[in-house]
Order: sequence, then C-alpha cells, then structure tokens
Amino acid sequence: MRKSDTEKSFIDYAIEQAQMCEKDVPVGAVIVKDGEIITSAHNEKEILQDVTGHAEILAIKEAQKKLKTYHLTDCDMYVTLEPCPMCAWAIINSGIKNVYFGAYDLQYGAMGSVLNLPKTANSKIKVYSGIKETECKKILDDFFKKLRK
Repeated sequence: MRKSDTEKSFIDYAIEQAQMCEKDVPVGAVIVKDGEIITSAHNEKEILQDVTGHAEILAIKEAQKKLKTYHLTDCDMYVTLEPCPMCAWAIINSGIKNVYFGAYDLQYGAMGSVLNLPKTANSKIKVYSGIKETECKKILDDFFKKLRK
C-alpha cells in the first residue's frame, strides 16, 4: 500500500484476512508502517491450539520479527474487531501509535466499549472505531449463524 491510500483501504486488507478464517472467529489484522502493510494475520487460535492465536497478537509477533524490535512506535494497526484485553495490552506495550477497528466487541472489547485499557494505562495510543463497521460485523454475524446451525 502507498501513503496515498486511505485508512479504509487498509481495513479492507484486514477484512480479507478475516475472511480467510476457517474454524476460528473471523478477525483480521494488518500492521502498517510508513504507509505500507508490513504484516497481516487472522485468528488461528483453533488451528494452532493456542489461546494467544489472535490476529492482533500474531500480527504483532510477525512485525517484531520483521523490524527486529518490539518497539512498534511508528506503526498503526487495522483490525476488524475491537481488541480484547489481551490484545489491547499487547498493542499498548508494543507502542503501536494508532488502532483503527471495525466492529465493536460489546462483550470483551477493551479499547473503548467494555473497557478502555489505553486510558487506564495512560497510553498515548489513538483509537479510531467503527471503520467499515457494518461489513466487519456482518462477517462475524454470518460466522456465528453458521456455527449455530
């Protein structure tokens, strides 16, 4: 991606990642630095049999490998669902500058809806919510409808 692309186009890549989920709750994440996607991931908790296999955590781990540092201070994250407490804390501790998310997580959301960990941690992270919210929510709704059948 180039710097001229909008935030919404980055969330489109996160949506594509979410759609790649097979057995897992469909959540996708991308990390952007200097206007370029440096890593992307989707939930793989079931596939990996690892409770930390959330899209955000996987994307952070890969970005840290690529950049050879855990300081992701010049990076932004785009994710289809509001991060949970585990992911929000990892995002805060990695130093990611901005988080853009699609759907609110009214059960476990930790970046403004249920909890607001950035505020609790006195973090300077900026959180932007509701980006392509309808599309992101539909992916989740369709997954859970299918699961219930």
